[in-house]
Amino acid sequence: MNDRAINRRALLVQQSEGTPIYLFALTANELERVAEISRISRDETGDLIGYQRPEVRKHVENIIEYLDSDGPIFPNAIILSLSSRCRFTRSRGPNVDDGIVAAGTLEIPIPGPGEIRPAWIVDGQQRTLALQRARNQDFPVPVAAFVADTVEVQREQFVRINSTKPLPAGLVTELLPKITAQINPNLALRRIPSALVDQLNQQPESPFVGLIKRSSMPVEHRRQAVITDTSLVKALEEALQSPPSCLFPYRNIATGETDVDGIWAVLLAYWTGVRDTFPEAWGLPPTKSRLMHGVGIRAMGRLMDRVMATIDPIAEDAVPLVRAELELIAGQCAWTRGRWEELGYNWNQLQNVPRDVKVLSNFLIRSYLHAKAGR
Repeated sequence: MNDRAINRRALLVQQSEGTPIYLFALTANELERVAEISRISRDETGDLIGYQRPEVRKHVENIIEYLDSDGPIFPNAIILSLSSRCRFTRSRGPNVDDGIVAAGTLEIPIPGPGEIRPAWIVDGQQRTLALQRARNQDFPVPVAAFVADTVEVQREQFVRINSTKPLPAGLVTELLPKITAQINPNLALRRIPSALVDQLNQQPESPFVGLIKRSSMPVEHRRQAVITDTSLVKALEEALQSPPSCLFPYRNIATGETDVDGIWAVLLAYWTGVRDTFPEAWGLPPTKSRLMHGVGIRAMGRLMDRVMATIDPIAEDAVPLVRAELELIAGQCAWTRGRWEELGYNWNQLQNVPRDVKVLSNFLIRSYLHAKAGR
């Protein structure tokens, strides 16, 4: 290594045309000098930037303790996205290429003061943080890298790598709307619901504005938010995949197109009506309001199918009509105090588990239909 670049022996694996993978090693000190962690956050316009979750302090401390022990073994590779400023030069001579792997030298420029680093960590940020704080800064670690200058490609690879790992569900979910490449069907189904939740949390006319916890939020804002984004995403996933749902007609199964504007109108009218019907329960922490709890969000999401069945969401009187429908059951709801008598639950005993979601959903729908029939 010189002052301008790291020159390291590396292997090139050509997995597909134009997409080489490089396998090599860096010391802890070198990794810190050339690699950046792209934290997930929002810019001043509210657009998503970055993709990495915050530091998990206890996890990092455990890795540091191991690295500082005698004879640590660190076999798991850090995955980097390299800038196109990095250069690979194949070695000359016989036996340097067996048709799958080619040997050579990878040159990674070392940034000067104020310059952007030429690599971004796609997987292994907690391990990297631990390496930076370990005693032995010459400790070598394996690295696998690909070249990508855009954050979109980096996000795509981050989600692909981490979608089966125990990451916070909200982190992967929030990144999905920003990924344009083809992804597996399970993740694709979450893309539109996540984008809608994003809008619900940001648009001034939304009753949820600022109330939904998202991984990109600054810590102080996340503490003030009360609704877990995954509860809303699941509620929307159910509605978009269930043929009886009021949102299902907005999907064209044949073409794969979705009328997002139509869905937005339904969500805005219904949830504004919910907020106006239960103002005393709206915006409180879930420990003080089961309406803001996952069980309440999921159950009210299922009730939406019944309430919105005959209401035009773009009509001027859509919200008052929603309120009139919800008033039919308002007296039977114990969101913040009392007891759900028919269910045999105190108000705060309901939990966000399948059984309780089903029990509360069925109760609300049954009560609504009975009241509507007797009106």
